[in-house]
Amino acid sequence: MAKLTKKRKDALAKYDSSQEYSFEKAAEILKDITYTKFDASVDIDVRLGVDPRKADQMVRGVVALPHGTGREVRVLVLCSPDKEAEAKEAGADYVGLDEYVKKIEQGWTDVDVIITMPTVMAKIGKLGKILGPRGLMPNPKSGTVTLEVGKAVKEVKAGKIHFKVDKFGIIHTSIGRVSFGSDKIAQNAQELIATLMKLKPSSAKGTYVKTVHLSSTMSPGVVIDKSTIAGI
Repeated sequence: MAKLTKKRKDALAKYDSSQEYSFEKAAEILKDITYTKFDASVDIDVRLGVDPRKADQMVRGVVALPHGTGREVRVLVLCSPDKEAEAKEAGADYVGLDEYVKKIEQGWTDVDVIITMPTVMAKIGKLGKILGPRGLMPNPKSGTVTLEVGKAVKEVKAGKIHFKVDKFGIIHTSIGRVSFGSDKIAQNAQELIATLMKLKPSSAKGTYVKTVHLSSTMSPGVVIDKSTIAGI
């Protein structure tokens, strides 16, 4: 068994890891047990009763967190010249097409989200091998392939996040920072859960939301009491 560090021992001593808590109480605990010198990310892990190997049980989607994620999102817009001004005005960090396609082909992926248009997807398709494994491939379902590039940029910058179930049936995503108020972390978490409930596959059998954990960068996980979560 891995040896516990002093900081982890101190963290585990501050709460009962065998107990389950509400989102707000869990957020308060995370604030108390996070020892990083930086403003740590608050992450949520939701284990779903789905089989991601079945196409109709692949849960993926987008949620606009009411309080954002607290981190700067770097956005690249790959668009035709007539849309460049709209993308820049909306706050995109990088805007262009051929020069960025070439950069990506050479291995550059220093962005968090890529937004593009249906009319230029033919040029983007060949980048799938590079962008796919990094979760950067634009997708119409997640709103990153659209003619309204300005609107898409603003939504992403305001706290719209994309999520996708992994091969173990777990949704893992960041929903804020430890500097956020506990109520704001709780509201962001609740918004994600509400979105997941809307996306429940009709073919999923048994319990849909199995377990929920909150954690921060480097902290132990805190188990959420499902009876305190609205709508499940």
